Amino acid sequence: MSQYFDPRYASLEAYVPGEQPRDRAYIKLNTNESPYPPAPSVCKALEGGVIEDLRLYSDPACRRLKEKLAAHYHVDTDQVFLTNGSDDILNFAFMAYGHLGAAFADITYGFYSVFAALHGVDATIIPLKEDFTLDYLDYLGLNKLIVIANPNAPTGIPISFNRIEQIVKANPEGVVVVDEAYVDFGAFSCYSLIDKYDNLLVTRTYSKSRSMAGARLGYAFGSKKIIEDLEKLRYSTNPYNVNSMTLKLGEATIDEDDYYMENCRQIMLTRYDTMQALRELGFDVLPSNANFLFAKSPTIGGGALYAKLRENGILVRHFNKPRISDYLRITIGTKEQMETFISAIKQIHQEVDT
Repeated sequence: MSQYFDPRYASLEAYVPGEQPRDRAYIKLNTNESPYPPAPSVCKALEGGVIEDLRLYSDPACRRLKEKLAAHYHVDTDQVFLTNGSDDILNFAFMAYGHLGAAFADITYGFYSVFAALHGVDATIIPLKEDFTLDYLDYLGLNKLIVIANPNAPTGIPISFNRIEQIVKANPEGVVVVDEAYVDFGAFSCYSLIDKYDNLLVTRTYSKSRSMAGARLGYAFGSKKIIEDLEKLRYSTNPYNVNSMTLKLGEATIDEDDYYMENCRQIMLTRYDTMQALRELGFDVLPSNANFLFAKSPTIGGGALYAKLRENGILVRHFNKPRISDYLRITIGTKEQMETFISAIKQIHQEVDT
């Protein structure tokens, strides 16, 4: 780093995204992207004058997309927040509400700890139970910023609606952020609670179930005052943070909800088949309500298995961290991709056993 770099950030451990190599063609099961393309009508949404209008700034209020999201989810427009990916929402939440401290799990989305460090937030790290489930009792009465991924990442394990409500109810002096990036793959959303509790913020993304990871679009639901807080920060940093093409694609996506829900159903079916195949091979596979599995081989360590899969042209995610270093996070691809993945696993196990 340069001599000019602010020493406050010198020791910051930045978030490490999933690798995106270009040296060969890979089956990418490492970044939880959808294996399916956007709906055909969404792909056509940029026709007409959208490209010509790139000379103009995008709508900073994101009015049309906010209105469509509000109507789709039966909330008020001023209960919707839009950003350049849901990570932006999380960043703003730590900025806005981290002054009281924050609490989140030891095994969860890695950006939570990065944002806490970035903004100087005193973070309480709460271990998951031995079976990697979250004990909601650990989060009662903390009255600080609480961040929970539901379903959790990288485990895929959800927490029930009732327990989420208990956490929100028991922390009236702190904001509870529920990160629902993967909720469409079999978990229950809690966004209906925003009318009951003004300290709840629910974040969502177009990256997973809506096949728009490259477009960068996130949204959130919360009380009017919570949304006002976030808008103040957005307008104080980058009010044009959602570009006009992404806004247009986001609007078109809402009109094709049946298409995307069918894709989610296919992913869930493939997830089940893959889980069964791995368990038949002796893998420890956690129950998942996300578009990925978290699994451990009975014969080969996580780092070694990751490397051998990569040699075979298959990318998965390995976290070299305590408690989970033997596990791999495996994104669910198409049925054909997962069959190729299982075949590679069988071949690797045979090589290890001989």
